Amino acid sequence: MEVNEQIAIDHGLKKEEFNKICDLLKRVPNITELGIFSAMWNEHCSYKSSRFHLKKLNTKGKKVIQGPGENAGVIDIEDDDAIVFKIESHNHPSFIEPYQGAATGVGGIMRDVFTMGARPIANLNSIHFGSPQHPKTKNLLRGVVKGIGGYGNCMGIPTIGGQTSFDESYNGNILVNAMTLGLVNKNKIFYSKAAGINKPVIYVGSKTGRDGIHGASMASAIFDEKIEEKKPTVQVGDPFTEKLLLEACLELMAGKSIISIQDMGAAGLTSSSIEMASKGNLGIELNLNKVPCREEKMTPYEIMLSESQERMLIILENGKEAEAKKIFDKWNLDFAIIGKTTETKKIELFFDNSKVAEIPINILAENAPVYQRKWKKTKLPQKIKFNKDDFKKLKITEVLKKILSLPNISSKEWIWQQYDHTVMGDTIQKPGSDSGVVRVHGTKKAVATSVDSSATYCYAHPLTGGKQVVCESWRNLISCGSKPIAITNCLNFGNPEKEKNMGEFVECVEGINEASKFLDYPVVSGNVSFYNETKDKGIKPTPAIGGVGLIKNYKKIITMGLKEEGNIIILIGKTEGHLDQSVFAREILNEKKGPPPEINLFNEKNNGETILKLISNEYVLSCHDVSLGGIITALSKMSIKGGKGFKIKKPKFLINQFEYLFAEDQGRYIVEVKKENFGKVKEILNKSSVHYDELGVVTENDIIIDEKSKVSIDELMISNKNWLKDYMNK
Repeated sequence: MEVNEQIAIDHGLKKEEFNKICDLLKRVPNITELGIFSAMWNEHCSYKSSRFHLKKLNTKGKKVIQGPGENAGVIDIEDDDAIVFKIESHNHPSFIEPYQGAATGVGGIMRDVFTMGARPIANLNSIHFGSPQHPKTKNLLRGVVKGIGGYGNCMGIPTIGGQTSFDESYNGNILVNAMTLGLVNKNKIFYSKAAGINKPVIYVGSKTGRDGIHGASMASAIFDEKIEEKKPTVQVGDPFTEKLLLEACLELMAGKSIISIQDMGAAGLTSSSIEMASKGNLGIELNLNKVPCREEKMTPYEIMLSESQERMLIILENGKEAEAKKIFDKWNLDFAIIGKTTETKKIELFFDNSKVAEIPINILAENAPVYQRKWKKTKLPQKIKFNKDDFKKLKITEVLKKILSLPNISSKEWIWQQYDHTVMGDTIQKPGSDSGVVRVHGTKKAVATSVDSSATYCYAHPLTGGKQVVCESWRNLISCGSKPIAITNCLNFGNPEKEKNMGEFVECVEGINEASKFLDYPVVSGNVSFYNETKDKGIKPTPAIGGVGLIKNYKKIITMGLKEEGNIIILIGKTEGHLDQSVFAREILNEKKGPPPEINLFNEKNNGETILKLISNEYVLSCHDVSLGGIITALSKMSIKGGKGFKIKKPKFLINQFEYLFAEDQGRYIVEVKKENFGKVKEILNKSSVHYDELGVVTENDIIIDEKSKVSIDELMISNKNWLKDYMNK
């Protein structure tokens, strides 16, 4: 087929990009070469709209072994142990085919982790759906949850945490972000950089089929009414084969034969081979007749662009091929020597004894377009002047029950009950808490992890929202007694060619960076997902932050359930009464304007570090951060979790009761302490200049907000636990 400008545009390339390709090659590419360019130069693989801004991120720290640029980030957790982790999007495929889209998202992120030599120990996810009233929402939710559970459960990896939200901005583009943590000896980490000339290039895993061709290009495009036609671009997953691949790779890694290893993810054999060669500044030669195919008469174009799952590319030391083949034969997986490294610094493809493609590697990698797109700043919205008289008509207990039953606040047990969260036997804290916690097998250490996002705040003011989501992650890790170490991010946005969307991205990244630097909480890996847009309607900016922290002794973990009658409840951090963009303002008063709550990074750090001090002195019995829904929502969740009630002490300062209870001021935690330790706790808080209020006491089972407002735990539990179950069973 003769390539022309229109064919290039059909491949997702811009007219000027096609001209640039012709100039760099000094000729018109053939169809296979054009396919390779379209895969390597699309947004999903080249980060052409985001690379300029991502370079500004804070990626270094004392505990960082490997930052962005590899398959996943790596952090040191002492005793020669390291955690490998990353979060990635599988948004577009999951909207088209929810089960397989979500399943292969989980499979892909696990390969990113075990390709570095780490055994996966925990999965998490951040999933976002349209309005519950939208006709597609229920089926998409059911399919995605089944896909995540189906793949993770079959692999025998626990899903220990996550986040689910609903918003009409996701009606036409749901978000499915999957995160995996793996454990590795820090001296046994494997990288993807090729090295050495004439080294054998090995293909292992499943056979190559026609599924997933143009998957990466589809993930870099806007949806329209022809969405159903894109189903063939969704990959099909097989967790059993991935389990075999995991064990075979880890067995091979125990020896000393691997030079570099890379999973075949987006853009399949194309991106894996080119990335390895590019990092090693080498060339690579492949004979495509040797690639194991499961379908007949596959063309070089199809072989290079297939995104069939459960495949890896390995560069071995010479003479180690037979030994490696024996391992993959044992695990009943394909093993094929498909090429070699060269000194040409080109990718050269052969098929049926003739050369079918020849492209200098640097044209595909370093010369990929980088755009500094125009962007618009979002002004900080003006604060709303609430009419306090409206509050008088409201009954606190009714407002609380309504908030606890909202789609984004209610219990997500229906979801996580479908995930195996205790397989492997090391899960210390299950889903439904501030953080999932998993023990480092055979030690006292545990790793805490959570995933957070806040599209509402980011949409109102991206800079503040970006800061807030990093702080939220930090607080979730602190709340269980872990020392936060590092984050991974999945940046989900609309069309970057629109100045408003690009501005949301730039400012969210700026906010993330500011908070990351101040809290010494570096970004070690991540992913950008643009073009989450259907028929010109984009999603709200949704950066998801996955955080990881270390608990040195898992027996000292702090949980959020209230523990004992008579204990004192303390609110850490100052309450100014910020209601703008709060759940109370949006859902009870139907007021959707105004700025998100301010972020004071000094207070965030100081409050968090002081909580850790209290925990290390063994003064804290339960802890939970205050976020959506304010103090009363956080306290109610602690009550439901622990099966204990509480009585609130009337605040001394002049602030409206609704503002005090439902405000979403940041940097706050609720902690429970014994009466006899209250004096020592106050001493530490005063010494650290941390603002606190004595919030109340733990009761046996009554919930007393004031003399007129009482409610039972059972009533709150019914409000909180039933919404999702009832919704899915209707």
